[in-house]
Amino acid sequence: MINNSNIDSIMGNPRKAINRLAFPTILSMFLMFLNNLIDGFWVSGISAEALAASGFILPLYLVIIGLGNGVGAGANSLISRYVGAERFEDANNAVIHSIILMLLVSVIVLLVGTFFLDDLVVLLGASSVKSYCLSYGGVIFLLNIVFLAPNVTASIFRGEGDVGRATNPLILTAVLNMILDPVLIYGADMGIFGAGLATVVSSFIGWMWMLYWIFVKKDTFFKFNLSYYRRRFEIYKNILVVSLPAALEEVIFALVAIILNFLIIVTAGVGEVASFTIAWRFISIAFLPCMAIGIATITVSGVAYGARNWRNFNETIKYSTLLGLAITVGICAVFFIFAYPLCGAFNFQANDLNLVNRSAEILRLLVFYNVLIPFGATAAYTYQGVGSGFKSLGLTVFRELILSMALAYLMGIVLDMGVFGVYLGAIVGMNIGSLIGFVFIWIFNIKFKYSCLNS
Repeated sequence: MINNSNIDSIMGNPRKAINRLAFPTILSMFLMFLNNLIDGFWVSGISAEALAASGFILPLYLVIIGLGNGVGAGANSLISRYVGAERFEDANNAVIHSIILMLLVSVIVLLVGTFFLDDLVVLLGASSVKSYCLSYGGVIFLLNIVFLAPNVTASIFRGEGDVGRATNPLILTAVLNMILDPVLIYGADMGIFGAGLATVVSSFIGWMWMLYWIFVKKDTFFKFNLSYYRRRFEIYKNILVVSLPAALEEVIFALVAIILNFLIIVTAGVGEVASFTIAWRFISIAFLPCMAIGIATITVSGVAYGARNWRNFNETIKYSTLLGLAITVGICAVFFIFAYPLCGAFNFQANDLNLVNRSAEILRLLVFYNVLIPFGATAAYTYQGVGSGFKSLGLTVFRELILSMALAYLMGIVLDMGVFGVYLGAIVGMNIGSLIGFVFIWIFNIKFKYSCLNS
C-alpha cells in the first residue's frame, strides 16, 4: 500500500501535488458548470419564465450537490490525515463509514423533496413559475443519489491521489448532459422536465463508470467492501466534524443566491432575476478554480498535517492562494471584456435583447465579487483539511452572510440604493470577509509551525 504511486504523489512536493489534483478538477468542474450555462441556454428557448424557474431551483440543486461535497470533504479530510500518518487500515474503514453517511443523507433529501418541494418553491418566491419549478426540480430530488454518490466517491479517489478516476466520470457526465439537453427538451418534447431528466441520466452514467472500477475491475487503492468495515463512532464523528460544516457551507452558498434573488425581487422585480441568473452562472464559473484548488488543498494540507510536516503545510497555503488568485483574476478579466457576447448566447429563440444587455451589465459588476475569494477559499479548505470544519463554517458564515448579505441589504434596502446597492454590498462584504479569513488561517499556520518545532 505504502508504495502506491498515487499515495506517494500527494505525500511529496505540495506544488506538484496541488497541480496534479487541481487542474483536472478545474476541467471537470468547468464542464459541470458549463452544463448549468447550457441548461440555461436551452431552457431560455422555452420561455423567460422557464429560465427564471431554473434560477429558483438552482440553489436547491446546489444544496444537494453541497451535501455530497460535504460528506466527501469529511471523508477526504480524514482519509488524507490517516494517509499522512500511514494508518491505511483506518483510512479504508473510513471509506465505508463515508458511504453509509452518504446513503443516509440521500434518504433525507428524498423525503424533503417528496413532502416539502411545493412549500420550498413558494418560500423561494417562485409561485408565479411554480409549475416549471416542480417539473424541473421534482426529478432531481427524487433521484438525488445520482448526484451525492459520485461526489462522495470522487472525494475518496482524491484521498488516495487518484485524480483521473475522481474527475473523468464527472467530465463524462458533463458531456452527456450537453448532448441530452436538446434531445430531451426539444427532440422528445419534454420541456423543462427534460432538462432535469438529462441532468439525472448523465450523472447516473458517470456514477456507473466509477462503480465499474470499484466492483468489476476491482483495482482501486481503497476497497469499497463491507468486510473492511469496523464500526467506530470516532470515525463517524471525525467525518461529521468536517462534513456537516462543509455541507452547511454549501447550503450557505445556495442561501446567498436565494437571498440575492429575494433582494433583487424587492428592489427591481422578477424580471431582474432572469438577467441575474445568467450573470450568476458566469460568476459561478469564475469561482471554479478556487473550488478545485481548495479540494486539492484539503488532501494536500490534510496529508501534511497528519504527517506533522509544517514546510509542506506552509507551502500548500501559499501556493494554493497565489494559484487561485492568478487564475481567478484572469477569468474575471475575460468575463468583463466579453460580457456582452457571452450573455448574448442566451438570446436563444426568445430574441430578448434587453435580457442580454442587462445580464452583461450585471456580469461586469459582479466579476469584482470574486477577485479576493482565493484568500477566503484557502482558509476555509485548509481548515477542512486539518479537521477543523466548524472554523471553516464560521469564516464562511461571517464572510457570506454577516458581511456580504448584510451589506447587500444595508445598501440596497436601508440606504435605498436599489438593486445596484444590493450588488455593491455583496461585493464589498465578500472581499473584506475573504481577507479576514486568510488572516485567521495564517495565524493557525504560525501556531502549527511552533507546535512542530517543539514536538
